[in-house]
Amino acid sequence: MTTHPTQQPRLRGREVTRLEALSDAVFGFAATLLVVSLEVPQTFPELTASLRGFGAFAFSFTMLILIWVAHNSFFRRYGLQDSWTVLINSVLLFVVLFYVYPLKFLSTALSGMFLGVSPAKPMVTSQHEMARLMIIYALGFIAVFLCFALLYRHAGSRWRELELDEVERLEARAWFLHYLIFAGVGCLSIAIVLAGGPLWVSGVIYALIGPLCTWNGKVARRRSEELEQRLAQEAGVS
Repeated sequence: MTTHPTQQPRLRGREVTRLEALSDAVFGFAATLLVVSLEVPQTFPELTASLRGFGAFAFSFTMLILIWVAHNSFFRRYGLQDSWTVLINSVLLFVVLFYVYPLKFLSTALSGMFLGVSPAKPMVTSQHEMARLMIIYALGFIAVFLCFALLYRHAGSRWRELELDEVERLEARAWFLHYLIFAGVGCLSIAIVLAGGPLWVSGVIYALIGPLCTWNGKVARRRSEELEQRLAQEAGVS
């Protein structure tokens, strides 16, 4: 998710701002919402019941950490604190708090289906409910990564203020497309569900993110190298 598509970034946000501090607090609170239980088990059966949700918790926690890493990477690169950045970041934090519930629910449901880790009560009782769950999850997924795409689009539009050179402007566009791919695949998952396609396909379709982002990264690197060569030639001529 966070492999750099072009070059080593020039960091502009070296100090942690109040905006980032607030964001970290929200991410920390979201992590607590993923905890299997807020109460310490009092008996061994309660402990084993809590441990059944460890796999789902681990997957959900990993997803949350990856989102935080992407968030931290953006603010380290640009250090923006203008009104649009605050607005988009606020929407992102709001969505993250919403996203942890369907993320944990879906992770737990899938653990029961594929790993035989069954909760006390059936979490999904019909194909219709599973279809709605996939749509809810996809909506949260789309919203999260669309916010990241908008953040990079906004950073690219502030290139004069940030003093971005041509290569860095190309990089911002590459990251914009990178996260737009995430949102696009989420839309494709919803389309499959609404079209009545197999639900397993709407889940497996997320595997497209890897090759598509790899392709986007290769295109970005090639364009960056071509641009750097052209700039070097122009500097040599002058």
